[in-house]
Amino acid sequence: MKTTTFITSVAFGITMLLSSNVQAQKFPNLDKSPMDMASYPNDYKDANKIARIIYSRPQLNGRSLTELIPQGKVWRTGANEACEITFYKDVKLGNTKLKAGTYTLFTLAEKDNSCTVIISKDLNVWGAYTYNEKNDVARLNVPLSQGDEKLEAFSMVFTKGTNGIILNMGWDKFRVAIPFTE
Repeated sequence: MKTTTFITSVAFGITMLLSSNVQAQKFPNLDKSPMDMASYPNDYKDANKIARIIYSRPQLNGRSLTELIPQGKVWRTGANEACEITFYKDVKLGNTKLKAGTYTLFTLAEKDNSCTVIISKDLNVWGAYTYNEKNDVARLNVPLSQGDEKLEAFSMVFTKGTNGIILNMGWDKFRVAIPFTE
């Protein structure tokens, strides 16, 4: 009888503890710029990845790209935290060799219908507010092109390149192809 009472009391106490804990939690609403990830190879069954990028996907919501990505100003390449790109083996961006590891990726819209892609050694960065050019590891100027389809949400996808992989970025009708070679 005492054992049953004790077990019932313990079970009641644990239930009350868990119930009060669950009720005390406040969860945020869904983010307006949800986080996403792209990797290469894209097949989730292939664990032998070359690269992965984690970024947030801002929406146009009736705004123009020049309003969201002003020329001459470093952009975090997405929303919220600066996006992080991980290479699982050494690659090159232009003539610069990047060691396997995790970096942040920034972009800089240029006036000549191109953008400068910036790989930085800074990590855990919110936006581009604390961007420091001294921490750049690589830079490459790439042309902008126009797509047929308008993308409401900023999007990234890796594809196979001639001698490596290409990180494709798109938003509105603008497209950027960033080549990473082996």
